[in-house]
Parts: sequence; structure tokens; C-alpha cells
Amino acid sequence: MSIDVLQEKIRKTKCPVMLELAASVCDLPPHLLSEAPSPAEAYARVCRELLEALKGSVPAVRVSFSSFALLGAEGITQLSAVLRYAGKLGYYVALDAPEILGTRAAQRTADVIFAENALFPCDALILLSYLGTDCVQPFLDSCRSRKKDIFVAIRTANRSAPELQDLLTGGRLVHIAAADLVSRCTDGLRGKYGYSPVGIMSAANAPDSLRSLRAKYPHLFLLVDGYSAVGANAKNCGYAFDKFGHGAVVCGGGSILRAWQQAETDGTDYLRRAEACLERMKRNLLRYTTIL
Repeated sequence: MSIDVLQEKIRKTKCPVMLELAASVCDLPPHLLSEAPSPAEAYARVCRELLEALKGSVPAVRVSFSSFALLGAEGITQLSAVLRYAGKLGYYVALDAPEILGTRAAQRTADVIFAENALFPCDALILLSYLGTDCVQPFLDSCRSRKKDIFVAIRTANRSAPELQDLLTGGRLVHIAAADLVSRCTDGLRGKYGYSPVGIMSAANAPDSLRSLRAKYPHLFLLVDGYSAVGANAKNCGYAFDKFGHGAVVCGGGSILRAWQQAETDGTDYLRRAEACLERMKRNLLRYTTIL
């Protein structure tokens, strides 16, 4: 199972962080925008240079399909190249799935992205759960036969998420009901570390949720999203890990890519700022969990 590879990479690096490559043009250092022939090329350059700089320090990367797609046809071409480059450098690669609004779109996405010699090569896809399990099912064959993973988002980090995702339904919160549905898709799917290739994504600013999910679903790998969101912190993220420091990875959000903005620099030292941000995040997370 590919999920075993992710766990092994986290243990090897002692770094439970997933680099996130999701940005708009205004997030990029100005000098790179002025030097590049197009915004798509500037964004791809930032991604490549970050991947090179953090190689061996961070085990996994999450790439936003829409961030590239919104840059037009050239953005799609650059997305394919960045995904291939990340895999070549040895990263575990997760891709935010393109828009899926029904079962036909889900099947088409599974067929294209998890195909042999895929245009968008990745180890895992991140999906939304609120369309129902028939939009998850098309991906399960690839989880079984091609050693691919999916992470199904059940609790998001945006400020208004509780309006729907924390409502009570039948004695359960809605997002816990969603996790129950995801869990039912994991029958017969376990890796050597006991985790299913079908995981879930929950929010770093919802610590009670993370605690409940970790206790209730020991076989589900947790992708913790929104580390840089309001109300999120390293202590909250610690609830996602088991007693051995396994079973979870924390997505850095935009904090690493945009670290140069926090220092109010001109962006020419953005790689050094990104490395320092990663080290701070790693150090803070390891205050609350020990990876054995």
C-alpha cells in the first residue's frame, strides 16, 4: 500500500509535515514574477525550487490542481511537470482532485489520474465526502490494485465549517457521520502498518474532532489540514497521532510557501524563509508527539 510508504517516509525523516503547493500569483516573490515569461512559469519555478530545497527534510507534498488550472492551459502543463518532478525527488505526492460533482465525474477522474503513465502522476487524491459514497467507490479499485491512496475531507478548517459539518444528526456530528461512511469503504484494505489506503482529512482547528477520530478509527490515516488557520496549533495536531506518533501527517497550508511575506522581505530569500518555517513547524509538532 502507498500509505505504508508515507508512514515510512515520516518515520525516516522524523517530520510529520506535508508541504502544500497552493498559491495565487500574489503569493509569489515579485522578482520571480518579473523574471518569468508567464505567471504559470513563475509558479512552477517556485514549486520546483521549494521541492529541491526541502528534499529529504519533508516527506510529502500536497499539490493544488485548481491553483495550476486557474493559470490556464500552460498551468495544466506545468502541473504535470511539477508532479513528475516531486515524484522523481522522492516525495509522497498528494493531489487535490479536480472538481467532482457526480459519479460520472468521479469515475472519469479515477480513470485518468490513477491510470498507467498518468498525465498527473500522484500517490494520493484528496476528495470531498459530501457527495456520498458512490463518488468514493470509483477510486477503490486503484487503492486495491495500483497501491494508490485517497484522503476524503470530512471536516474543513474554514471559519464557517461548523455551520454544516458540526450539526447533530442522529446523535452524531455530521462530519463524524461522514467518517463512518468512509470507514465502511475500507473493508479488506489494510497496509502492513494497519492503515487503510482510504484515509480522512480533518481540521487542525477542531481538536475535539481529531481526538475523537483518532480514538474511533485507529485504521484510518489522518491528513490534518489548516495548520495556519485561525484557532489551529501544534497541540491540536498532536491529537491526530497514536501513542507511537504514527497515523497522521500535518499539511503546512500556505505558511511555508508564503513564509517570506511574514518576514516582510522582498522575497529574494524565500527559500531560506521556507526552510526556517518548516523547521519551526516540525519542532512545534514534535513537542506534542514522538515518532517512534
